[in-house]
Amino acid sequence: MKLKICLAVCEYNPLHDGHLVHLDAMRRETGCDFVAVIMSGNFTQRGEIAVMDKFTRAKHAVLSGADCVFELPTVFATSPAEIFAKGAVGLLKNLPGEKTLCFGCESGSKEDFLLAAKILSNESKEFKKLLKTQLNEGVSFARAKVNALEQMELCVDLDLLKSPNNILGVEYTAAIIDSGADIEIAPVRRLGAGYSDHTLYEKLSSASAIRKAISEGKKSKIKSNLPKYVYDDLPDRLPSADDLTFYSLIMSDRKRLKGIIDCTEGLENRIKALLKDSPSLSVLKEKTQTKRYTAARISRITTHSLLGISESFIRKCLRSDLYLNVLAVREGCEELLSEMRKNCRIPLITRKNDVASLTGTALECFEKDVLANDVYGFVTGKRTNEYMMLKI
Repeated sequence: MKLKICLAVCEYNPLHDGHLVHLDAMRRETGCDFVAVIMSGNFTQRGEIAVMDKFTRAKHAVLSGADCVFELPTVFATSPAEIFAKGAVGLLKNLPGEKTLCFGCESGSKEDFLLAAKILSNESKEFKKLLKTQLNEGVSFARAKVNALEQMELCVDLDLLKSPNNILGVEYTAAIIDSGADIEIAPVRRLGAGYSDHTLYEKLSSASAIRKAISEGKKSKIKSNLPKYVYDDLPDRLPSADDLTFYSLIMSDRKRLKGIIDCTEGLENRIKALLKDSPSLSVLKEKTQTKRYTAARISRITTHSLLGISESFIRKCLRSDLYLNVLAVREGCEELLSEMRKNCRIPLITRKNDVASLTGTALECFEKDVLANDVYGFVTGKRTNEYMMLKI
């Protein structure tokens, strides 16, 4: 009998009650044998340092219903939505069994996501021309895509490209189509506050609102939005790698910055010029940001400067066979994990000895994860062993 695995790509930064709803839906709606998530490590897709270290967040995922937590390598976890999705799907497709990717969305059916993804995967000359025109007018890349499709008057639900979870859902679906992965999709309607809603509610607030409350010293007010085991592990203030990041930008020349993904159109010159009169990273980001250069884009660039991640290396990782690093597993699931290990098409890392099998790009990629973990340990004072796997 084939193993049925339900998959999710996540950050859990931090894990909140909305995530509990999603994890419950994954098992209930797919009837799977195994719930596995691939989670960002110590830095996130918005180019920010995570609220808690990856092992603590992996523990929360297992306590909340996941059977296994893999780490999404840092090179993908800190990249734009398209790379984030391609990296995750490129790894998950190597797992054995019947696979379904379950993602949260604001709207849309399975068919809507498949149609939108097919259109984006088969970019016509007309689309590319309209996209270029939009970009030349100073529109952000995500907005330019929507505007280009609107002008083409295609039979596609454009709302799928206007909200963060939907955009990622379309990117996951496009990555599955482009890679020929044998993965089904299962969109699940998101409940509660929107992804970018910073308002703190009594229940089901967004992770953004929860992080904002912590940054404002209002940690006690978020209690009703989180499982107790998450709340108890939360820091009293958000960690910051700003000083290290600022120093890395000072030390980087224009050529190095230009080699970072999304640092295009002379943005490296803008960053270096504004750096001279900026007393801190937050001020630099505020000065650099425009309608076209979003806050998230600038943050990703600065984080890639800190961690030494170039676009050429990201592209090389996308083309290479990498690994699946297991951060945590539920007690009693060892047999299922063993089954996955035997039949997985890439190395499954559960202990330090497994890393010895990595070579070339895979080893370089893993070393970036180690670096990110070391940086996180340095700025937070909480050191963790990169090679451990938690059993919960």
